[in-house]
Parts: sequence; C-alpha cells; structure tokens
Amino acid sequence: MAHIAEIIAVGTELLLGNIANTNAQELSQALSSLGINVYWHTVVGDNAGRLREAVERARNRADIIITTGGLGPTYDDLTKQTICRAFGRELVLHPDIVARIRARYERNLHSPMPENNVRQAELPVDCIIFDNPVGTAPGCAFEENGVHVLMLPGPPFEMRTMLERWAIPYLRRLSEAVIVSRDIMTFGMGESQIEALLRDKMERMTNPTLATYAKPSEVRLRATAKAASAEAAEAMLSPVVSDVTALLGDIVYGVDVRGLEYVCVSGLRERGLTLATAESCTGGRLAARLTAIPGVSAVYRGGVVSYWTQIKADVLGVPADTLDAYGAVSEPTARAMAECVCRVTGAPVGVSVTGVAGPDRDERGVDVGIVYIGLATPDGTFCRALDLGNRRRDILQNLAGNHAFDLLRRWLSGLPLEL
Repeated sequence: MAHIAEIIAVGTELLLGNIANTNAQELSQALSSLGINVYWHTVVGDNAGRLREAVERARNRADIIITTGGLGPTYDDLTKQTICRAFGRELVLHPDIVARIRARYERNLHSPMPENNVRQAELPVDCIIFDNPVGTAPGCAFEENGVHVLMLPGPPFEMRTMLERWAIPYLRRLSEAVIVSRDIMTFGMGESQIEALLRDKMERMTNPTLATYAKPSEVRLRATAKAASAEAAEAMLSPVVSDVTALLGDIVYGVDVRGLEYVCVSGLRERGLTLATAESCTGGRLAARLTAIPGVSAVYRGGVVSYWTQIKADVLGVPADTLDAYGAVSEPTARAMAECVCRVTGAPVGVSVTGVAGPDRDERGVDVGIVYIGLATPDGTFCRALDLGNRRRDILQNLAGNHAFDLLRRWLSGLPLEL
C-alpha cells in the first residue's frame, strides 16, 4: 500500500517568518527516500484550536501525520495535548523520563530542573517513545484506526537526531518501496531551453520521472525512480542519466555533485595544480565557496578582494597604464588580475572576476551586468566577456561566480572554454 503523509510544523515563529521551516524539507527528503508520498505541508501557530483543526484535516486525507514543535515545557507547547484530544488518547506521566530530564539539567546546566519540565514527560498512552539524547523533549509515535502519528521536537538538531534514530526505522517498517533520485547538474543553458530539448522524453516518463529545477544561476535535472529496493531503482535510473548527459553534452558539469566549485577542486587535485583568486565585483564569494569545502587547502592558496582600483594596482600589481587605458572593468584588466594573483601567490592557475554589479553604472559608464572573467594557466591566459543584464546585485554576483568556476572547469577538463 502506498502511504500518504502530511507534515505539520507547529510554531507561531514560523508563521511570523522569524525562522525558516527547514524541518519540513528534511522530513520530506527522508520520507521520499522511504517511498512515502508527502502530499501536504502545513504550518500552524501555537493555538490549540487551529492545531486541532489542522490535525482533523490531516487525519482525513493522510495515513501518516508527522508534527514538529510544540513539545516544550511552556504553556504554549500544546502539540501532545491537542493531538491526544483529537485521537481520544490520555496522556500518561513517565517518572523515568522526569528523572532523565532532571539529571540532564543538573549535569549540563548545573541547575535544578524547573517543575514545568515535568509536562515533557507526559506522553500518549501505549505510544512508542522516541528518546531525545540532545534535548529534554522526548518524541513519540502511535497508530490509531490506520493513521500513524509521529511527534518530533522543533529545534532542528533535536528533530534531525530523533528522525535518524527513531522515526526513520519506524517508518521504514511501513514502506514497501524506496525512492531514489539522481541530480544531473548543468550550467550554461536556461531551464526553458533544457525543458524544450527534453519535453517529449519527460512527458513519456512515468517511472522513472525527470524534472527540471531552476536555481538562480544553474539548472538541476532530477531523475527519480520508485522500486522495491535501492538497487532496483538505481538500475532504472542509470540509462536515464546516461541519455540525458549525452544529449546535453558539456553543459552537464556533474551528477550528484554539490556545485561547480566542487568539480573544480576535484579537477585541480587530479592535475596536481593549485589555484588563486582575484575578485572585484564578487567581493570574495569565490573564496568563500572554495574555503567551505573540507580539505581545499591542498589546492587553494588564497585570494585578493581588490574592490578599489588602487588595490588592483598596489596589491595585485595590475599595471597602471592598463587601468588608465581600459578601466577596472575590462578584458585587459581581467587578464592582468588573473596573471598577477598567480605571481603574488605562486599558484600556477589564477581566476579573476571584475564587473559592475550595480545598482549604477561604474565611473566610466560601464553598464550594470558587464563582467569579465580572467583565467591564467600554464597554457596561457583566457577571458570570458559577459553581459549578464541588469539583474539584482546578489544574483549578478552568484552568476558571475558560476561563470568563473565554469571557465576553470572547462579548462581543467579540456573542453571548449566558451559556452
């Protein structure tokens, strides 16, 4: 039987936008991998009446209800009480859980347990208790008239820990299938262009399926298969991934990779090369993306954020006559920045970005969205000139960064440097 799940996130702070509902994303990913269909996400504030209404609606359309939040000790933590009333279950106090919470306070917080924490040890009668090794609120699960109810805490680290240790094993017993996805990552073609190329194929597919997901500066294609086992699903996906990558060619930069910068770091490692960066309009975003990768120090020497023109000259060593003749945003300057950062750091490969991120033209009247990417290599120095249009500043910066990594990725792979 195919299960249908609804996720109910409880917390007024979610409705106010004070925090993001990351729990729902993690739960959906986990349920998808178990072959459980998530049809609804609901967010409700700390209000017993509205929560009761959400629970009643969920039990009439889903056979798995998972809640996050509302398991704390304060007066507005109402999830257990409200759900028990909806399902006609009593709450039962567990003295052993009270003792555990009390010991946690004394051991970790060096203070006595507030008496309102006793409420956290009250759980539905005949439920399966989910221990919480990283917090004070236990979770639980029970089944009533064919509906499975799981209650998990709201803090993301506590929710994730309980999900992995308790909820996933509980749910795995309910599922008769698994869902496996492969992400085909592309850069250099828009979502509508890719969709047009693949539309006929996508419309014919039922299992596996193929869908496009546009990110701000790239497109991900997700191939998904549902089967009795992960191995069977993988076997169904393999020809789909091969067909799509062959059709799209070198705009595919990887499968199941986290980003262009990861591909570049892998390519640098394989070739035994090191890299340095010289940035202007991206303001250090290339360096930030690279240094977020564990172990990148093996291939990344460092970078210079030369935002002022004078820094390009004084720190990087870009010739003054180049800056005077062509300006800071120009192909000659981008080439010089890439070559100079190699000299400054001793890296054999240098990437540079200079451009106008807006909201206004630069002092020479260069339009917003004009960007030059420089790449200095042992094979010579190259440049990609771009007109990215008058977009939002952060989007221009991210797109320029992806172009920089794409140019480097292409050189490392021996591909044509132009899109």
